[in-house]
Amino acid sequence: VLQQPALGTDPRFTPNPQRIQNQAALEPIINVVLQSLTSEQVLERLDEAQIANARLNSPQEFWNHPQLAARNRKRTIDTPTGPVDALLPPVQLGGMEARMGGIPDVGAHSHDILVELGYDEIAISAMKTAGAT
Repeated sequence: VLQQPALGTDPRFTPNPQRIQNQAALEPIINVVLQSLTSEQVLERLDEAQIANARLNSPQEFWNHPQLAARNRKRTIDTPTGPVDALLPPVQLGGMEARMGGIPDVGAHSHDILVELGYDEIAISAMKTAGAT
C-alpha cells in the first residue's frame, strides 16, 4: 500500500510487537504517503493488497445510499415543526417493524407524568402558572 517494500523487512517494524513499539516512527511514514493520495487511490491500493477496507461516507452520502432505499429503511415522522425523514432502527425483533411514532412537543406529556408522580391538579396548575412546561 505504501509502495515501500523495505518497510516489510525493517527490524523496527517486523514483527508486529516491534511495529507497535516503534509506532511513533511508523506513523509519519504512513501519513506522508497517504496524504499524497486521494481516497480513491488509497482504496485502490488497499484492494490490490487484499486488505479489507471500507470508505467512510459523509452524512449526506450515507443518507442517500441506494441500499437504504432498496431496503425501504426510511420513514416520515411528525414533529412539532413538521414532518422529517428518519431511519428505522437497524435491528428488527421477531420480524416486526419498529414503532416510529411522532416526536411530541415539549411538555406534551408533562401533565400525565406529574399525575403519575403524585401531584394533584392544584399543584400542576401552580407549576403551569409559574411557567413550567
